[in-house]
Amino acid sequence: MATLLAPDALATALGSLPGWTQAGAQITRSFRFASFPDSVAFVTRVAFAAEAMDHHPDLDIRYDRVIVTLSTHSAGGVTDLDVALARQIDTIAAR
Repeated sequence: MATLLAPDALATALGSLPGWTQAGAQITRSFRFASFPDSVAFVTRVAFAAEAMDHHPDLDIRYDRVIVTLSTHSAGGVTDLDVALARQIDTIAAR
């Protein structure tokens, strides 16, 4: 099972993840796209990356905006898995 990040480790990780913020026991980021189809395409790419990691984010599509929320539910908060997936999601968004 994944281990929760200590508060200082989480702060350090967030310092290297521009746009990501802590919201309670999770981290979140909003991404904006040119259109609804672009938003859905992004979510599809994220879904394949998440499935490969067996770690699944909450994804909220709002037309040209996608809000991604990450938390390791079995650990009760943010773990290295969430940070790793956040980094992958940032790479996907930059394409």
